[in-house]
Amino acid sequence: MAKLYFYYSSMNAGKSTTLLQADFNYRERGMATMLWTAAIDDRFRAGTITSRIGLEREANLFDRETDLEAAILEDHRRTPLSCVLVDEAQFLTRAQVFALARVCDTHNIPVIAYGLRTDFQAELFEGSQYLLALADSLNEIKAVCGCGRKSTMNLRVDASGRVAREGEQTEIGGNDRYVAMCRRHFMVALRDGMLPDYR
Repeated sequence: MAKLYFYYSSMNAGKSTTLLQADFNYRERGMATMLWTAAIDDRFRAGTITSRIGLEREANLFDRETDLEAAILEDHRRTPLSCVLVDEAQFLTRAQVFALARVCDTHNIPVIAYGLRTDFQAELFEGSQYLLALADSLNEIKAVCGCGRKSTMNLRVDASGRVAREGEQTEIGGNDRYVAMCRRHFMVALRDGMLPDYR
């Protein structure tokens, strides 16, 4: 029976790289895949999953209105799919996560979703919340804090490098806007309003 997998981490852990490697493994064996990424993420070329190490592949775009189940089944009718891979899965809605679960349970197509667990205020994203609730398999991809510990949190900083304590949950930006760090240094940064001294 097909399963719904959720691979989660802080930023800069290699989620997109891991997704692209999984996709390559399927395609190398002649198995068809369908890739999705969030339309809101415009850091690189729209409609492309791009890793920081230079790998990329074209993907379908989803927004809050996308009927993922219908689109996946339409593609599956043309070419039987061995797997659906979703990048930036934190931006899925509750309804979309339930739809992906139905793709597994009703149509026997595995789905592997990759995304952040929490935002810069340590709040769960909607998609992540329901993936954590519904996924058959939860897998943490490890990233490293500046102190060497495992990073689990995402700190947002403004243009001056000051810690952002409020704002919209989603603000697309690169490595200059977010810092992945362990919980200890995340809490220190929130308290002090600046990036911590890792010594």
